[in-house]
Amino acid sequence: MRRTSFSDMSCSIARTLEQVGDWWTLLVIREALSGTRRFGEFQSHLGIAPNVLAQRLQGLVQHGILEVTTASENGRALDYRLTDKGRDLFPIIVALAQWGDKHAAAPGGPPVRILDRRHLCDILPMRPQSQTGEVLGPRDVTLMAVATEGR
Repeated sequence: MRRTSFSDMSCSIARTLEQVGDWWTLLVIREALSGTRRFGEFQSHLGIAPNVLAQRLQGLVQHGILEVTTASENGRALDYRLTDKGRDLFPIIVALAQWGDKHAAAPGGPPVRILDRRHLCDILPMRPQSQTGEVLGPRDVTLMAVATEGR
């Protein structure tokens, strides 16, 4: 059964979910951010069915989140690499991981830590901040409609 499309909605969250709102898709992005490039690597790391993986990779390429490059001389081996648009998903993946570590970790705790490579220390939690650096919660922000004239 095909789910409802959000592509015609004006909500940025809904339109984002249209591109990356599937759990396999987010896991493929997680793997790509970790350096996974080849179809077989994605498949073995994720334990995903080949047809499902092919669909997710194709969708990510169509949405400009991944790009395909030839990785071998005969053109049979392909690399899937994140575009700038794909790399912009990094804070979202980190925020999901941090939320999961806090609220949905396995009984033994989180399987990995996200470390600052230079200092080998945990990174700070992802949090919305004001322009002055103050951490903001849901009660500290307001939504304002943007004029749609000329769009």
